[in-house]
Amino acid sequence: MELIQNTPDLAAYLAADDAIDHEHPVVRRTVATLSADAPDAYAYAEAAFTFVRDAIPYSVDSGDPRVTWRASDVLETRTGICYAKSHALVALLRARGIPAALCYQKFEAVHGLIALKLPGRERWVRQDARGGEAGAGARFRLDREQLAFAVRPEFNEVDYPVLFAEPHPAVLQCLRDAVDRPRLAQLLPTAL
Repeated sequence: MELIQNTPDLAAYLAADDAIDHEHPVVRRTVATLSADAPDAYAYAEAAFTFVRDAIPYSVDSGDPRVTWRASDVLETRTGICYAKSHALVALLRARGIPAALCYQKFEAVHGLIALKLPGRERWVRQDARGGEAGAGARFRLDREQLAFAVRPEFNEVDYPVLFAEPHPAVLQCLRDAVDRPRLAQLLPTAL
């Protein structure tokens, strides 16, 4: 699948916004900690991926009722669904100057993941830091995708090819409107 930037300006994939608040102190502290053992962008990107996948529980699997949507909140509370964990990973990557995008898949509900563009590489590579039981098989790979879920077109599942510089409005709205995870389950978008 050919991934398509929703804006041609690569600088947009390094920018901060309300959800990708990579200038927040908690994000910066996490970047500093992860950078200590990561000599280059490749090692750092894998460390950031592994941290978000493994150290931040997927709230549905863990039973945490809190809903997070800002990267800093995800890192501070150590909880989030796929969208929130993607916001955190994108913020960690952008804070180190690695272009990162948000992307989505459609299953029963829309699933969030990311794509990154490492130095010296021409193409974007999708990564899925969902973690937890259902997404435990996701791995940081640059040679091929190893995501939490593979789409099945025969069930009307879709890989959206668009790389968003900002969270999709439908995703951001459901996160902001949900007072807790049970309410969030009712608000999840089923398509983009």
